[in-house]
Amino acid sequence: MDEDTRYEAVRSRDSRFDGEFFFGVRTTGIYCRPSCPAVTPRRRNVRFFATAAAAQGGGFRACRRCRPDAVPGSAEWNVRADVVGRAMRLIGDGVVDREGVAGLALRLGYSARQVQRQLTAEVGAGPVALARAQRAHTARVLLQTTDLPITEIAFAAGFASVRQFNDTIRAVYAATPSELRAAAPRRTPAAASTATTSAPFTGIPLRLAYRGPYQAGAVFDLLAREAVPGVEELTGERGNRTYRRTLRLPYGTGVAAVEERAPRTGSGPSGGWLDARLHICDPRDLTSAVQRLRRLFDLDADPYSVDERLGADPRLAPLVSARPGLRSPGAADPEEFAVRALVGPEEAGRLVRSYGKTLDAPWGSLTRLFPEPAVLAGAEGGPLGALATALADGAVRLDPGADRDAAHTALLALPGMDGATAAAIRTRALGDPDVAPPGEGAPDSWRPWRSYALRHLETWESRPDRTRARHHGVTSRAAPSEVPARSA
Repeated sequence: MDEDTRYEAVRSRDSRFDGEFFFGVRTTGIYCRPSCPAVTPRRRNVRFFATAAAAQGGGFRACRRCRPDAVPGSAEWNVRADVVGRAMRLIGDGVVDREGVAGLALRLGYSARQVQRQLTAEVGAGPVALARAQRAHTARVLLQTTDLPITEIAFAAGFASVRQFNDTIRAVYAATPSELRAAAPRRTPAAASTATTSAPFTGIPLRLAYRGPYQAGAVFDLLAREAVPGVEELTGERGNRTYRRTLRLPYGTGVAAVEERAPRTGSGPSGGWLDARLHICDPRDLTSAVQRLRRLFDLDADPYSVDERLGADPRLAPLVSARPGLRSPGAADPEEFAVRALVGPEEAGRLVRSYGKTLDAPWGSLTRLFPEPAVLAGAEGGPLGALATALADGAVRLDPGADRDAAHTALLALPGMDGATAAAIRTRALGDPDVAPPGEGAPDSWRPWRSYALRHLETWESRPDRTRARHHGVTSRAAPSEVPARSA
C-alpha cells in the first residue's frame, strides 16, 4: 500500500487494516489504528508507521479511544519466512525480554548489528524498541486486569527497573501507572477476587482481538477432535463451548481458557475478539502465553487476503463463501504438537499418563502437562525416541523463529517420519500458511494460502452430516460445484 491508499483506509475507518499499519497525527502527538473513531486528521498532518514501536519511536503516544496497542498482529509476519519475519515472531514470544538482543541474534544466526539494521529498515524500529512496545502493552493489561502491586507489574512485564517502567508508561500512554490503573473499567468484587495472587494461579481476563470474520466453530471442532485428556478439555454445547488447556511456559506453568461464543459487541465481518482467561504462576509469562494462544487460534491472520485469493478458484469458491474467515490453527506448544502428530491421539494420551508432570493444583479435569521432549527421549525408543531426541538437542527447531525449510528437511530425515506428518507439523507447529498436501498437486493460484485451502477441504469433509452418513455406512457424493478437486 502507498501512503495515499493508507490515508483512504483511515478516512473510511477501515478495520481490515488494524495492525497492518498505524498513523500518527503531528498536531496532537497521538498515534492510532486505521479504524479509530476520532475525527479524521488532514492528510498533511498524518505520518504512517509499520509498527506501534515505530510510532512510539517517532514521539507519538497511544490513542486512548482506539487503543492501537491492542490490535491483532500483522499477518505479514506469519507469511514471511525471512529473517525479519522470524525476528518479529521471536520478539512477539518474548525472546528479547528473556535473552536480550544477543539471544535473538543467536537464534537467527545473524549478528546483533545485522538484526538491528534489517528490522529498522523494514519496520522502522529495532528489537529493543519493538520489545519495549510489547512490554508497555503487557504492563497495561496487568495494570487494568489484576490487583498486582505496581512494582511487581514492572518486572513481570519485562522492565529492568521501576524507573524505566514509569518512563515508558508515561511516554506511551501519557499517564502514570496509577492513572492507567484508575482508568480501567470497574470490576465486580467476584471478578477482582479471581485476579489476585491468592490463587495457585493468577487469573487474568483477556480479549484476544482478530480481524475480519472468524469461524470459531470450525476451530473448536478441530480442537475437540484432537483433545488429549488431562492436558485439554472442552465443555459446553456447540456454539457456546470453552476450551481449556495446560501450558508449559518459560517461567512456570499455566492454564488457559478460551470461549467459543462471539462477543456481544464489536464482532462481525470487521473483526472482534475471543474472550479468554489465563491462570499463570508467574506474571512474566503473560506475553508468551498470549502469543501461544494467538498462534493456536490463528488470530493474526488476514482473512480478507485469504478469501479473496481462494474464492477466485471455482473449485474453492463455494467453500469460501460458506465459511468466510476460516482459520488455519497453529499449536500452543510446537514440540508437543510434533509428538502428537507422529504418534496419534491415543498414544499421546498414554504419554501424558506415563510421563506428564502433574500440576501442583488440578484445574477441573486438567491435571498434567504434556511431557517434555527430553523426558521422552530418555524413555521411548523407535521413531518417537528419535523425534524427541532431535527436539531435545536442537537438531530440529520448531520455535517461532525457526527456519521452516530447514526444520522440514530435518524432520524428513528422521526415521518413521513420512511426508504427511512433516507437512502437518510444518503447518501447525511452524505456522506456515502455504503448505501443500504431500503427494498432491495444488494450483499456484492458491499461493501463499495453500494451508487454508486444505483447511477448507478438511472442514467440508468433517461436516456433521457427512460424519453421520459415514457412521451409518452411507456414502455422500456432492455435486461437482460443491467440492473442489484436491489436485491441480
